[in-house]
Amino acid sequence: MSSTLYLVRHGDTEWRAENRYAGVSDIALTDAGRDQAERLGRWAAGERVDAVWASPLNRARATAAPAASALHRPILIDGGLTELDFGSAEGRTLAELPPADVEAFLADPVHGAFPGAEDPRKAVERGTAALRRAASRHRGERVLIVAHDTLLRLTLCGLLGIDPSRYRTVFPRVRACAVTELAVTAQSAALMSYNAPIS
Repeated sequence: MSSTLYLVRHGDTEWRAENRYAGVSDIALTDAGRDQAERLGRWAAGERVDAVWASPLNRARATAAPAASALHRPILIDGGLTELDFGSAEGRTLAELPPADVEAFLADPVHGAFPGAEDPRKAVERGTAALRRAASRHRGERVLIVAHDTLLRLTLCGLLGIDPSRYRTVFPRVRACAVTELAVTAQSAALMSYNAPIS
């Protein structure tokens, strides 16, 4: 039996506007991000979503909160949905990093990950496991999952059999509060839509 997972990146933050790597840093939503979260809540209510899952980071939980409230559902927190730790890049822009580190990262974001960063392949494993937990717990249901840009792109690669070193080119970005729909069974995952705007 297939479960429908609606994958959503949290709303906008100040660091997102400045192109700073937030990673595991707990950055709050901006006013625009809170507005995006409210719109997501209305969308989720209209879609009759059955469950709401989120990363433990504040920006994801705050984005999920209006949907959980509208649906009268708890937010199910899963640490596997936490954003990638970017190590030396946390809180910095590419322009603020050593050029050699940037060059290595842009050439291959897995093997050239920033110094001190989490291994992206480990993030693929934990993110994929989290999505499979949600699908298994809510078989045949619709689940909203609020997480993070890089984690979601890496996890999509893992579920769809794409080399994770290609995540930046195959999935250039996940827009704030846009919806990516996956149909997930115990054996497979199918991408139904990517970055669809909510109305």
